[in-house]
Amino acid sequence: MKINGSQILVEVLVEQGVDTVFGYPGGAILNIYDALYLNSDRIHHILTAHEQGASHAADGYARATGKTGVCLATSGPGATNLVTGIATAYMDSIPMVAITANVGTSLIGKDSFQEVYIAGITMPITKHNFVVRHVEELADTLRDAFRIAQTGRPGPVLVDIPKDVTANECEFENKPLVDTSTHYDLTETELRRVAKAINTAKRPVIYFGGGVAISGAGEQLAALMRKADIPASGTMMAIGSLSTENPLYLGMVGMHGKVSAGFAIDRADLVLAIGARFSDRVATDPNSFAPQAKVIHIDIDAAEINKNMATDDSIVSDAKTFLEAVMPYVEEHKHAEWRAEIADWQARMDYRPKDNDSILLPHQIMGIIAELAGDDALIVTDVGQHQMWAAQYCRRNHPRQFLTSGGLGTMGFGYGAAIGAQMGCPDKKVIHVTGDGSFHMNLNELCTTVSNDLPVITVLMNNGVLGMVRQWQTMFYGKRYSATDPHRKTDYVKLAEAFGAHGARCTDLADFRKAFEKALKHQGPTIIDCVIGADERVLPMVPPGKSVRNFVID
Repeated sequence: MKINGSQILVEVLVEQGVDTVFGYPGGAILNIYDALYLNSDRIHHILTAHEQGASHAADGYARATGKTGVCLATSGPGATNLVTGIATAYMDSIPMVAITANVGTSLIGKDSFQEVYIAGITMPITKHNFVVRHVEELADTLRDAFRIAQTGRPGPVLVDIPKDVTANECEFENKPLVDTSTHYDLTETELRRVAKAINTAKRPVIYFGGGVAISGAGEQLAALMRKADIPASGTMMAIGSLSTENPLYLGMVGMHGKVSAGFAIDRADLVLAIGARFSDRVATDPNSFAPQAKVIHIDIDAAEINKNMATDDSIVSDAKTFLEAVMPYVEEHKHAEWRAEIADWQARMDYRPKDNDSILLPHQIMGIIAELAGDDALIVTDVGQHQMWAAQYCRRNHPRQFLTSGGLGTMGFGYGAAIGAQMGCPDKKVIHVTGDGSFHMNLNELCTTVSNDLPVITVLMNNGVLGMVRQWQTMFYGKRYSATDPHRKTDYVKLAEAFGAHGARCTDLADFRKAFEKALKHQGPTIIDCVIGADERVLPMVPPGKSVRNFVID
């Protein structure tokens, strides 16, 4: 059949299993929006308040569902407003297709109205990007975009389509989906070599990251730990891959992780790194990270091997494939002495904040969220102190339950991502944990949740300051609080009501429990303003550039 480029776009989206897209219209993309109007029964479009909100929503949708998120924007400022969201997805390996319209092909390169070279701008922050110059290339280009976004290490792909291409016609034919799974040829020699290291280690530790979550390898990881009696610690991006009830799970590792988890890696004789990249928030001092250990790195991306830290051995594979392949070669073991040593560190050294029900303390707020929201709830965070408190205390036990910007650390990510998560998982509770600094970045998306009756619950940790930056100023800059006290007068309850949402303010734990219980029953969005102290800190903390032996716990 002969159809125009805009209809081809819709047909390929449907062909790829896309049911929801997030975006904002404009002049160059009008033909595409006309096609979406005519096909509204096939694809649900969510209009956000800002293109950045659309990109974060597509990202959150992908993180929550495992499917590829899709966002749309017009040319010029519409396209550039996607950039932060694309970079966020790129850093965390999130499959996303960003579709931008551009000025007509005859106007490209002439500084036309609302023209930018978005392909060049996004080249460093995408797996690949395309500029479609002929309508005959559009369908297969879009199919390639989805294939690339999903294959191997996932990531965002951008497709830029000039306006005349969306209007021109050509023949179109549906094609079957392409298998995007990747086969990894793991040899018996390398598997036996890694298994031998596991079998002969006296103090082994597994350090795992987001690659375990992305590949859905939590069960396989738990099986290896159980068989070989190996304790494991995970990064923030891996939260939910293992149950918090697993006796071999040491909890989160890194700058704000468990002291005992850090010490286990510090004293280990073998560190098996699976789907993790030794980022500077974990290997805070690469020269002193796991100094006594043989380090074996398993990662889907060959470029990550020896990038941040020199390793002794490596295998290029996704986490699930490797774990299933190595299991037959791993012997059953018990490491009673090693586990007893770790248990001693857990009892003596792990940070345990004190409770006080008369005020609002971050760890108690997170504890109530974990208790009342239930085991299936999705926690979506912005970036800052609240993000770390949620990671430490919200106790997620299943993958794709903790959504956060780990690599780029994007303030303002949370609300858009919560919208995407709620659209992707309409039957689940979505709790957006944020701070007053992050919330101000994209609070305009409150209108999106109201317009779409999305029951997103925002728990706003309101300390009146830019908390994490201020914490660093307290600890490392002599309490010189430069630009971290914004003196804002925002009334979040009135703000919520002005947008058409429900708002509540809490100053003690009983207030919060009551407000959160009410929010769980409310059909629309809720903002809960939690007033906390400006001097609350995220502890423990490894100072930047220091080793785990320099943990600050008071």
